[in-house]
Amino acid sequence: MNLNPKNPLAALLLACCTALGHAAAPVVSFADDPAVIDFARDLEQRHGFNADTLLGQFAETRPNAKVLQLIKPPSSPLQRSWERYRPRFLNDRRIDGGVGFWLENEGQLIKASALYGVPPEIIVAIIGVETEYGRNTGGFRVLEALATLAFKYPPRAEFFRTELEQFLLLSRENNLDPLTVKGSFAGAIGIPQFMPGSQRRYAVDFDGDQRVDLSGSVDDAIGSVARFLEQHGWQTGQPIAVQAATNGAPDPALLQAGIRPSLKVAELADKGVRADTDPQGTVALIDLVSPNKDTEYWLGFDNFYVITRYNRSSFYAMSVFQLAEALRTGAVDGVPVAPRPIGAPAAARTKPAAAAKSGSRGKRRAGG
Repeated sequence: MNLNPKNPLAALLLACCTALGHAAAPVVSFADDPAVIDFARDLEQRHGFNADTLLGQFAETRPNAKVLQLIKPPSSPLQRSWERYRPRFLNDRRIDGGVGFWLENEGQLIKASALYGVPPEIIVAIIGVETEYGRNTGGFRVLEALATLAFKYPPRAEFFRTELEQFLLLSRENNLDPLTVKGSFAGAIGIPQFMPGSQRRYAVDFDGDQRVDLSGSVDDAIGSVARFLEQHGWQTGQPIAVQAATNGAPDPALLQAGIRPSLKVAELADKGVRADTDPQGTVALIDLVSPNKDTEYWLGFDNFYVITRYNRSSFYAMSVFQLAEALRTGAVDGVPVAPRPIGAPAAARTKPAAAAKSGSRGKRRAGG
C-alpha cells in the first residue's frame, strides 16, 4: 500500500495506528498484581481467609490516582503557618456545631468522661476537627484506598499493608462488605476517623447494641474517642498546654527535644522560656510558626502529647485544645462568642435551635 500521507486511505490508517499507539493502557485490577496475590495467600494462611474470595474483591478495585495525589507531599512544600491552619478549625461553624453536638449528646459525653477521665470538650473537639461532628466522613472506598497505598505507594507500603490487613479482619468480624465501606483517602473510617487497626484495638460498643459502628453511631464514636485517649495515657484533671513567653528565639535544642514532654519548667525558665505553671512540671516546648509573624511558644504537657497520638502534629493538637477551650469557656482569645452555654449549669443553658434533647437514649445518627 502507498503510505504517502496524501493518500486518503493511508492517512486514515496512520491516524488509527497513532491513536492506538497513544491509547492509555487499561488499568488492571489489584487481583492481577502478583504482590496482591501473595498478600491474599498470606492472609489465608495466617487468618483463615479464602484467598479466592479476597482476590474476587480485589478484582473489583483499581489503583486510585486521586488517593496517590492526596497522599504525596507537595512538590513545593508550603511553609508551616499556624496563622493559616488555625482558622480551619477554630471558627464560628465549628464552635456552633460543637455546642449543638455537646447538648445533643450530653448524657453520653458525661458517661464517657466519667468512665475514661477525658473531658467532654476534648471529645467534642476531636470529633469536630476530624469530621465536623460526623458531617464529612469521606467518600473513598476504603478497600481501594488502602490497597492503592499498600501496593502503589512505596514510602509507606508497610504501614498501609498492615492497615489493609486490619481492615479485612475488621470487615469479617463485623459482617461488613469491604467493598461498600467508605472513608478518607488514607483509609480512616467513621465519625472519629479511626484507622482500621485503631478501631480494632480501641473502639467500643458504647450504645449497647452489641456491635461497634463508628460510621453510624454517635455514641460509639464518643466512647471510642475517650477510650483511645485514655489508653494512650490521658491524665485526668491535668493540664494540656500553657502559653509561654520568651526572651527572643529559644535555644533550638529545646525544640529538638521533641513533642514528648522531657523538659523541666524550671530548666526552661533558666533558658528564657517562662510560663505560669508548676516549675517542677515536665513539658515539651511547642512552636507555632507563621511566616512574617512572631512565633507563638507553648508548653505542652503529657495530655498534649496524648492528643498527638491521634494525629502526630502539634498544629492538630493545639487546634483540638483551643476548640475545646472555646466550647468550654465560651470565648476565643478572651473574646466571648455567643451564645456559649456550655460552661453554665444545665438548668441555665439555652439550647441552640439545632440541638436535640440532652442525654442519650439508644443510637443516634451522625451528620444531622
